[in-house]
Amino acid sequence: MYKLKELPFSYQDLEPYIDTHTIGLHYNKHQRNYLNNLNNILIKNNFSFNYPIEELYKHLDSFKQDENDLLFNLGGVVNHDLYWQSINPNHKEEPNELLLNLINNKYTSLDNFKNEFIYYALNLKGSGYVFLIINNNEIELMTTANQDSPLKYGYTPLLCVDMWEHAYYLNYQNNKQEYLDNFWQILNFKYANDLIKRIS
Repeated sequence: MYKLKELPFSYQDLEPYIDTHTIGLHYNKHQRNYLNNLNNILIKNNFSFNYPIEELYKHLDSFKQDENDLLFNLGGVVNHDLYWQSINPNHKEEPNELLLNLINNKYTSLDNFKNEFIYYALNLKGSGYVFLIINNNEIELMTTANQDSPLKYGYTPLLCVDMWEHAYYLNYQNNKQEYLDNFWQILNFKYANDLIKRIS
């Protein structure tokens, strides 16, 4: 069975921006529930767990009867894995030269990128995510509803922000703007930097 990846930080490391209780619930209740549901679907379909979890998106034809449930729970796992990397407070990095050049070419500056990212998030209807993705050596912002993932469409996600209420409501209630402003305080480009170097 697939296992829950360890958080790259301790529960309290994101305070005061996201409190220990929220991280604990988010990781141990929400994400773990998605993983348990996913494993149960795969076991039901006699899956052998013989490739990385992200590659399930390439084999959806094998799960036609349960495809919608599988996609929802699979996204609930991989989207959260990326979110934890995006707000990892350890070894915090700004965009490297390669990523910054892509950002500047697309958005003219890091500040403009930040503003556009927050705009996308504030205008997302309901629950979902905002992703920075790379496609054919170009970056762009992408929103998805619920637990949909860019991986389903063949895109490579570099970072994301979780816009489900369980990600922020205990700390910010309905003040999404404050959540997003503080998200930028803990945003870590290290994972995105490392991935860009590997795939470029």
